[in-house]
Amino acid sequence: MSVTAMMTETDSFVAALRAQSRRYHDQHPFHQKMNEGKLSPRQIQGWVANRFYYQENLPRKDAAIIANCPDRDVRRRWLQRILDHDGPADGEGGIEAWLRLAEAVGLTREEVRDERHVVPGVRFAVDAYVTFARTRPWVEAVASSLTELFAPDLMAERLAAFERYYPWIDPAELAYFRARLSQAPRDSRHALEVVTQRCRTPEEQAAAVAALSFKCDVLWSMLDAIDGAYADG
Repeated sequence: MSVTAMMTETDSFVAALRAQSRRYHDQHPFHQKMNEGKLSPRQIQGWVANRFYYQENLPRKDAAIIANCPDRDVRRRWLQRILDHDGPADGEGGIEAWLRLAEAVGLTREEVRDERHVVPGVRFAVDAYVTFARTRPWVEAVASSLTELFAPDLMAERLAAFERYYPWIDPAELAYFRARLSQAPRDSRHALEVVTQRCRTPEEQAAAVAALSFKCDVLWSMLDAIDGAYADG
């Protein structure tokens, strides 16, 4: 295959991955209501408490990818994701930032950490995602993380919405969203590099797109469950 043909094939593959943005959870009705300032404090609290279950499982998902990955260079770079969420020390990292957000919306750390508010649909979706990372080929698990391609725009819109419509939340405790504005593009560049280098056959590329589609289903299902549980506002 010529270099030009290979480039064209890669471009088509990347376009197929990016096309999954049409299924991203920023288009879910719950998210749209959030960004329009139409959620009650109880709904915001429900979202924060349930989303924490996702946040605290991300390092486990990433550890599963590292455990299955035979490439030392990929493992080294992927480790940064765990550090970003767990933090290099106590009181640091994305999970800590999310706990501070929980306190800012009126929840206690205890009630968030003990998962008393986590609804079954959220638990099922998040557990399925961790299981996917543990049991599927590691490159597919990497591909599933490429929702980060779409995350920076969502984070920017969410920040603006929270600052405009939910002034009862201390803006200083929106640090998680601000951090992801730079972390998500960095992480998605690396993941896209890995996937485009490793997925060369039509079958491998189709599996990668399917993995990303699955991750979109996970995020959408989480919002379905939260929206149903807190629909009364």
